[in-house]
Amino acid sequence: KEGYVSPPIPAVDPKFTTTASTVDRRKGPPMPESFPALNFPALQRATLSNGMRVVLAERPGLPVVQMNLQFEGGFAADAGRRIGTSSFTMGMLDEGAGERDALAFGDRAESLGAQLNAGASLDGGSAFLSALTENLDESLALYADMIQRPRFAEADVERVRATWLATIQQEKARPNSLANRLLPPLMYGEGHPYAIPFSGTGSEASIAALTIDEMKAYHRDFVRPEGATLIIVGDTTLAAITPLLEKHFGGWRPAAVSLPARTLPTVALPKQPRVFLVDQPGAVQATILAGQLAPSTTDERSVEFDIANSVLGGEFSSRLNMNLREKRSWAYGAYSFVSAAKGQRPWIAFAPVQIDKTAESLKEMQREIADYAEGRAPATADEVAKIQAAEIRSLPGSFETANAVLGQIGGMVRFDRPDNWVEVRRGRIEGLNPAVVNDAARTLDPDALTWVVVGDLSKIEAPMRALNLGEVKVIDADGKPVAR
Repeated sequence: KEGYVSPPIPAVDPKFTTTASTVDRRKGPPMPESFPALNFPALQRATLSNGMRVVLAERPGLPVVQMNLQFEGGFAADAGRRIGTSSFTMGMLDEGAGERDALAFGDRAESLGAQLNAGASLDGGSAFLSALTENLDESLALYADMIQRPRFAEADVERVRATWLATIQQEKARPNSLANRLLPPLMYGEGHPYAIPFSGTGSEASIAALTIDEMKAYHRDFVRPEGATLIIVGDTTLAAITPLLEKHFGGWRPAAVSLPARTLPTVALPKQPRVFLVDQPGAVQATILAGQLAPSTTDERSVEFDIANSVLGGEFSSRLNMNLREKRSWAYGAYSFVSAAKGQRPWIAFAPVQIDKTAESLKEMQREIADYAEGRAPATADEVAKIQAAEIRSLPGSFETANAVLGQIGGMVRFDRPDNWVEVRRGRIEGLNPAVVNDAARTLDPDALTWVVVGDLSKIEAPMRALNLGEVKVIDADGKPVAR
């Protein structure tokens, strides 16, 4: 301001000195000349007397043992049952077991320093334990009770049911989760085991009607030792852990009824794009999803398709995000991903965008997908090299925690991967070239996309219909047609 006089700068205290810099900052930050080697632990195997399989990866040092017992079933097993049965039933396992009610069960786990929970995913269920090595025997006793003797007490079921119903309502109120609830049933079609919300929470009607007897029936059918695999990572050895497992699980006998059969029929792709609009009055942005069914995770080209997806939308610097966020500023982010599944897996691209750019954003997404899949804008050598470097150099750090190793082995078991799958996958990524990636990108068919757009229809419906992308239908939050 006018008339302002800055105070004098104080003299430098002589106790402080400076050292001449030897760094030439014009060269930028130094780059590493070498990278850590991938060191995934060797797997050891055993089978208990009741047929339950055991896979162990030793990690000495930290006095903790983590376990994940994998079962068949999962969301896909809700076919013929109320949707949400698998997830709700597995979620009840740690709500009291054996002689302990929910509070006593939680108190016992806390006193042992143990963490226990259970849940379901698309193709299976699982039960988790993290235990201190010194309390492993007692923790295994609690773990075995949770798995073999859940209480399903009425008061606990009703308490969890109220929270569960509120969760479903929240999913339907939020555009991203709502779109993800609606897209899988539209892609797979009525009657398919995967034609369910992929959150696994089910519907309000199904969860409200779910009975304790139905939960017990699911538990009887799928939580069983035969066909189950116990994955263990941590501070133990096969010789030390096997007797403890026999002690707590050896008496758990195979079920009297056979494991329910399940089929995952192949779904034909649509002949032309489909567009489904969901009204959210007053929304200042719209959520756009595009989905297509891709081959199973067990497909021989699954790794190549994963990398092809990364070029399009799997990274911050991928094409969709660079276009809609960085170039046009229409979205906070635009990405694509492909989930794991034993059957056809869902490939989904998504972008929350400003409401007045909904049609333009969808048009750009469709163009990016079509140009890539049809070869007009193939993956370049630089793009493939960047993804290869990111994938390969991140591998050593990906398995620093026991939980990360546990998750990786879980995927290998679920999808019948070899024990050296981490090295096999790395080798396949290293051997990729643009021609292979572009061939995998042809898996995407821009004429077979199913679009779901959630937003204020008073602002987006007319522009969406004007795109003439395909048949446009308006549906509600439950996926039911809305008369127009």
